[in-house]
Amino acid sequence: MKVAAGEAAQRPRAVPAAEGAVFAIVGALSFSHLLNDLIASLVPAIYPMFKNTFSLDFAEIGLITLTYQCTASIFQPLVGLYTDFRPKPYSLSAGMGFTFLGLILLSKASSLTGLLVAAGLIGLGSAVFHPEASRVARLASGGRHGLAQSLFQVGGNVGSSLGPLLAAIIVIPSGQGSLVWFTFVALTAMVVLGVVGTWYKNNRLASHAATRARAALAKPALSGRKVALSLTILLLLIFSKFFYTAGLTNYLTFYLIDKFQMPVQTAQIYLFVFLASVALGTITGGPLCDKIGRKLVIWGSIFGVFPFTLALPYADLFWTGVLIVLIGVIMASAFSAILVYAMELIPGKVGLVSGLFFGLSFGMAGIGAAALGHLADLTSIEYVYKVCSFLPLIGLLTVLLPNLEAKRAAR
Repeated sequence: MKVAAGEAAQRPRAVPAAEGAVFAIVGALSFSHLLNDLIASLVPAIYPMFKNTFSLDFAEIGLITLTYQCTASIFQPLVGLYTDFRPKPYSLSAGMGFTFLGLILLSKASSLTGLLVAAGLIGLGSAVFHPEASRVARLASGGRHGLAQSLFQVGGNVGSSLGPLLAAIIVIPSGQGSLVWFTFVALTAMVVLGVVGTWYKNNRLASHAATRARAALAKPALSGRKVALSLTILLLLIFSKFFYTAGLTNYLTFYLIDKFQMPVQTAQIYLFVFLASVALGTITGGPLCDKIGRKLVIWGSIFGVFPFTLALPYADLFWTGVLIVLIGVIMASAFSAILVYAMELIPGKVGLVSGLFFGLSFGMAGIGAAALGHLADLTSIEYVYKVCSFLPLIGLLTVLLPNLEAKRAAR
């Protein structure tokens, strides 16, 4: 009894706000994620306008996405690693300032170089936002990590789906200069994230101590080699998911215009439908992985979408609409499960894991956009979709992942 009492005395004690799920904080982060990704999704949504205004080819359009995604992907793991050791509560609000500046420049750019610099600034804002916001969401989760990650990520998905819709309603009719109106979106996000930063500042010490203690207890009984192999497989799955998603997000409007002679604004509505289906898949994926396990959700999401990606290039307009919804819902359900699984593989390194996986997802999307744009210039958008349809086969690697829930239960 004395030993037990001594152990209890040594256990870090979290403040009440960190012990239960603080859904107000998770909700604020989700809303901020919505605003952040709404801004980010404006850029690909207005590619047809930029293509005409600046006489760009598909490779140059892919370069814009590559600049944004690579800026975000390179800096996110570095930000996450740094803040694992030195958390910065108000970095979320400060990072949104880069997005604010990027929007101003994007509205006034007069050349491809200006577009690239603007895209880089918006990417830098995302690089600061994602790892720190993911950390705070986990701290406020009350142990329901899959649910918290889904709620956080669905905000981004909803924002991504709203971007093309607002582009069709506001930017396309009003022109490039109307992008400056969206600086109010960035300012709103800065205010909300300032409130979140204050909560994080007041709770981070107790939350950090409790999280470290839980991480030590939850550490899976895996060798370093097995952990490295599992991480490699997860990164390959991220490659499969986001390389394919880049093809739909960046080139779906061009595909619909080219194959079905669809007007630009109508094509953007289809893009909105696809991105909305991604949001639906995200919100269902997290709770599902809490209930049935991370590995099973990953397996069903990545490999399970293969029949639909294979059919898409050969579908008529009606079935194209149906298939992009199915693909969006099924494929999106994986990311929360992959992220939580990776956090459990390397407990106590939330910032590093979040930065690495968010960063890789951005990087794969950027590389995919550039590579697929170049391939489209050489062949056609329809051919690109035929090639990409086989990417979900990488999901077969999921069978090699260990079942972490079973291993912890065995202990």
